[in-house]
Amino acid sequence: MTRSYRFISAHRAAYGVARLCRVLGVRRPGFYEWLAAAPARAHRARAEDRLAQEIAGIHAAHHGAYGSPRVTAELRRRGETVNHKKVERIMRDRGIAGNTRRRPRSLTRPDKAAAAPDLIGREFTADAPGQRLTGDITYLPTEEGWLYLATVLDLHTREIVGHALAPHMRAGLVCDAITLAADRGLTGPGTVFHSDRGTQYQSTEFRRTLAALGIRASMGRTGSCYDNAAAESFFATLKTEIGTRTWTTRRQARQAVFAYLAYYNHHRLHSTLGYRTPHETRLSYPHHHAHAA
Repeated sequence: MTRSYRFISAHRAAYGVARLCRVLGVRRPGFYEWLAAAPARAHRARAEDRLAQEIAGIHAAHHGAYGSPRVTAELRRRGETVNHKKVERIMRDRGIAGNTRRRPRSLTRPDKAAAAPDLIGREFTADAPGQRLTGDITYLPTEEGWLYLATVLDLHTREIVGHALAPHMRAGLVCDAITLAADRGLTGPGTVFHSDRGTQYQSTEFRRTLAALGIRASMGRTGSCYDNAAAESFFATLKTEIGTRTWTTRRQARQAVFAYLAYYNHHRLHSTLGYRTPHETRLSYPHHHAHAA
């Protein structure tokens, strides 16, 4: 019907409204109602164009990673009253889509050494900051060779509270990451740290580090990504959103990681946090220093 009305509007000067309505089988009153609503349609179109520009800006600012749920959440944080279905439609119509994750490559190697018990049991939540942490190691390719990243993630805030980078995967890498979290005051006596059964986490050096910090070790099963899903999910997010696949130098990779971690902790909206940032979640806790179980 709209197409017919547009045709009539374009050719009415030459053929007349009555004749065109008769030929096209539409009602003349309907055409005039459609014509009267033209200013309102134009206003809606301009408003949608403005919204589309804001959506595109949010999408670009967040490394092209945000899909419609996070874009909607960010718009609402800015005071926009917007329906998620409308955002989804605009993004679809204008070819704006969030990045999809690549399947992660596991660095876990089986080890026959004695492992810690699983104190998490796939319950990747915590009642307060500093109670339960999880960590893992991933690799970043550079033309100078691998750069390895170890992280410590708080299961209450989803904040990366500790990290370390090195060109090796020795135990010192994971020791440095958990020590940083403790030095920042984001752990406490009785904190649980959960990991896979990689040799670094089962090493004597790491166990001594945990004991010195008053942190209890927890481990999932060998080769089961689900037993350390929160840590692996973060790495999948990082590798999707950081943009670069291979860096020229390790220094460039380090700088990119530092920038991404600052963005992730302070600016990226997290769906499991009600579309707040990890930093906001920690600060909004009644006592926003670490609380250990």
